[in-house]
Amino acid sequence: MDMMKSILITGAGSGIGRASAIALSKNAEIRLILVGRRVEALEETLAELENREQHVLLDVDITHKEAFAKSLRKALEPGSSLHGVFANAGIGGENTYGEGDRWDLILNTNLNGTYYTIMECLPYLRGTSGYKNILITSSCLARFGVPNYTAYCTSKAGLLGLTRALAVELAHEQILVNALAPGWVDTEMARAGIQLLADRSGATFDACLEQQMSYVPTGKMSTPDEVGRLVTFLLTNQETSFTGNTFDINNGSFMN
Repeated sequence: MDMMKSILITGAGSGIGRASAIALSKNAEIRLILVGRRVEALEETLAELENREQHVLLDVDITHKEAFAKSLRKALEPGSSLHGVFANAGIGGENTYGEGDRWDLILNTNLNGTYYTIMECLPYLRGTSGYKNILITSSCLARFGVPNYTAYCTSKAGLLGLTRALAVELAHEQILVNALAPGWVDTEMARAGIQLLADRSGATFDACLEQQMSYVPTGKMSTPDEVGRLVTFLLTNQETSFTGNTFDINNGSFMN
């Protein structure tokens, strides 16, 4: 019998996904299935993990559900169990209606890709005894609007609806479904967003960063490590009474 606990992470090549993989790898009983579009980024993540020989890399685009399903079958043999899914992959940035609108791209990645990930993983979760976990990365922008981010806000708000619906649907199978709604986290995506604001206003990156942090009660970003520790808590059954919840890890930028 396979005593390892397998947890799949999408968007594992950077940011929150990488930090979560690092945190989870400290448990020698966990095998990680690291999913991303760029194998080079996944290999960089793997190099930072403990027990790296037991983890698996899947370089596949989650919006291509047939390709994702095929890769998953290679990583999990028939009868294999899956204990957790961290549906974390997503893209950010602005969109504008008209030629070159990124609406379809952002919604297809963030919303459809997450849905495909979970649906393809469900048979493996259902084949595992005890409590299983699905964790979805949403955003604080699901909680409030930002100009020019219609696609991103819509996709991330949609993920909260997906979380609640699946939580009710799967509760009787001991599958817990929760979401994260991070605020500013010190990742490449966040820094690219601040740089875009700086370029538009003619300010420096540091000045724009200071301005954005002035809107946050604690005056700081979260670190990826902080989010990784919360992810680890939620994916390792340290608590089995949370489902359908959204965890607002945002330094007070939204208080529910």
